[in-house]
Amino acid sequence: MIPAFGYVRPSTLAEATAALAAPGARAHAGGTDLLGCLRDGVFTADKVVSLSGIPELRGLRKNLDGGVIIGAMTTLAEVAREPAILAGYAALADGALSAASPQLRNQGTLGGNLCQRPRCWYYRGDFHCARKGGDKCYAAEGENQFHCIFGGDVCFYVHPSDTAPVLTAFDAALRITGKQGSRSVPVAQFFVAPAVDYTRETVLAPGEVVTEVVLPPQPAGTRSTYRKLRARGSWDFALSGAAVVTTLDGGRVRRARIVLSGVAPVPWRVPAAERALVGQPITAATARAAAVAAVQGAEPLAENGYKIELVRGAVEEALLRLA
Repeated sequence: MIPAFGYVRPSTLAEATAALAAPGARAHAGGTDLLGCLRDGVFTADKVVSLSGIPELRGLRKNLDGGVIIGAMTTLAEVAREPAILAGYAALADGALSAASPQLRNQGTLGGNLCQRPRCWYYRGDFHCARKGGDKCYAAEGENQFHCIFGGDVCFYVHPSDTAPVLTAFDAALRITGKQGSRSVPVAQFFVAPAVDYTRETVLAPGEVVTEVVLPPQPAGTRSTYRKLRARGSWDFALSGAAVVTTLDGGRVRRARIVLSGVAPVPWRVPAAERALVGQPITAATARAAAVAAVQGAEPLAENGYKIELVRGAVEEALLRLA
């Protein structure tokens, strides 16, 4: 049962940020993660502040620089079918379409997908783990077949978002707003690794919310895709995945961004794999070389070594899809 809480539905962003500044307040976007966390006792809320009545947080518009700005309350389903996204940022459409189920994509929002809490069964269960103020990560020596092979330090969960690695690969930024004003943060700097602070997932301060996602214009010759590997094709979180953005010039890769999902506590960029591509055409051989480079530094736990092969497969398949 969900504990009792107060509920407000402001009509302006200023009203929302003022309400969220109160102790114990939680933002409510699509609610697909928030309500589950409240029901399972992951955290509590004295007041839930709905963002659904704020029109400027929805929809997509062209930016003055030729890029695109997406309101954080735009649903994943809307992102996946938006013509401007399909034409210029195909990997984002792939990521949005591969998240969750059709019902959840119609309810869940882009901002919420970025800010969802860890899906680790120890964090969500009745375990006083390090992330909840305890003194250990139970996944380190427990059942860890779905946990990270990169970036594990004190906490070994994997970031659950399918849009976060894509937005990182596109060098996107987030507009964050709180009672004290707004600021812009690159997506690559939005997520907090456990080695920095294992008690939080993002740089959001209390009372702040993500209001916009800002996608920069992409150079001519840019191609992108997102390849997700999961146990069930109908609905599941990534066991591993690869967001790939390349810019081709004369048949050769001039610029490459490869960011992994499902294998680290944050979207995990693999510069070694990018270097294996730059200056080369995308062929079976170069795709394979990039895939091998993508797993450099992996440190699997006792039960998730299989993810190394999945990463190689995701990167190779994504690149061959672009070729």
